[in-house]
Amino acid sequence: MAALSKKCCVYCLAEVSPLCFRCTECQDIELCPECFSAGAEIGHHRRYHGYQLVDDGHFTLWGPEVEGGWTCREEQLLLDAIEQFGFGNWEDMAAHVGTSRTPQEVMEHYIIMYIHGNLGKACIPDSIPNRVTDHTCPSGGPLSPSLTTPLPPLDISVAEQQQLGYMPLRDEYDIEYDQDAETLITGLSVNYDEEDVEIELKRAHVDMYVCKLRERQRRKNIAQDYNLAPAFLGKDKKEEEWAAQRKVTKEEKELRLKLRLLYQLMWCKEFDDLFDTMYKEKMLRAKIRELQRYRHNGITKIKESVEYEVARHKREKCKENKAVAAAAAGGGKEDGRDGEFAAIEHLPGFELLSHREKVLCSSLNLSPVRYVTLKTIFIKDHLKKRQGIPSKSRLPSYLDKVLMKRILNFLTESGWISRNAS
Repeated sequence: MAALSKKCCVYCLAEVSPLCFRCTECQDIELCPECFSAGAEIGHHRRYHGYQLVDDGHFTLWGPEVEGGWTCREEQLLLDAIEQFGFGNWEDMAAHVGTSRTPQEVMEHYIIMYIHGNLGKACIPDSIPNRVTDHTCPSGGPLSPSLTTPLPPLDISVAEQQQLGYMPLRDEYDIEYDQDAETLITGLSVNYDEEDVEIELKRAHVDMYVCKLRERQRRKNIAQDYNLAPAFLGKDKKEEEWAAQRKVTKEEKELRLKLRLLYQLMWCKEFDDLFDTMYKEKMLRAKIRELQRYRHNGITKIKESVEYEVARHKREKCKENKAVAAAAAGGGKEDGRDGEFAAIEHLPGFELLSHREKVLCSSLNLSPVRYVTLKTIFIKDHLKKRQGIPSKSRLPSYLDKVLMKRILNFLTESGWISRNAS
């Protein structure tokens, strides 16, 4: 370095330290930056000859007063580091540049000079021309290219992360969908002497692997959008709030169950809007049928419909009371207790029985659940025999001949099975 600082430009005889340009074709030809930029020629040396940049590492690209005087060598190390470690790894980049620069200095210098500076403005346009736009699906749709963009990580505790095998910083699971998808590309390597068929085969493997990654991400997005992980952990707040707002009817559950196949084709909000619309349509159709029934009965005003419903409920109640009284009169001979079911009314399944079945279970001291089980077995055997299928069901151990005969006679009298079958 000391010898280099004493050398002078062969053209203007000015000191060439700390930067000079050495000709690679002529011997002992070193020019200062000013003579090099002017295209100086001397002796056999010509301006179109090749040159070698000679720098002792202290030459600054932006000037000594800018950003603490970053040298040319540090700038080169910075560009090598940004290519090697990637944007954002400032600690590794600072270590690569040297101990004299902190991660904060590296970040500020790169952002100011290479992004927001003149170099960044010249290399990074505000709008990218000729950008290819996907017109097949709106942005963010279930089949759009944005499908590969990961969603924010799940908001769950450390214990729940371990239970799911979930890594929030990487948004990955210990066991992913199609866990062996990476085996398609683990054995691939690039050889320049391969034939075109082999190259196309390797490209096909890469395409297959990309398709598997897209499917893996699609399933993650569905699971997160529909809150499947919190539902698996038993803390689905969205469902709790939705259920707390209003009571879910049986029709809503059945309709939602029928539309489950659409989950993978629609986002959660789109599906909820579709479900609300379809359920509203169903309710409107039911209301229209009810109004048509009123019109068929000569009712043209809402006030008259209220009176009609009250009268209809009274008629149905009277019919039900008459039917119960008739059944009690017929079953009193079997029971002798005039419809008192104190022994079985607290047992599960009691509300599923008719009045005559309650009388029978009370007289036989048989629980409703056991009676329903026996009734199902006898009716299934009867239907198989009618179809010519041999049937020999395994009867419960608590069923004796007397109990079996009483139940078969009751089912025959009620019309559940024919007399020949019993």
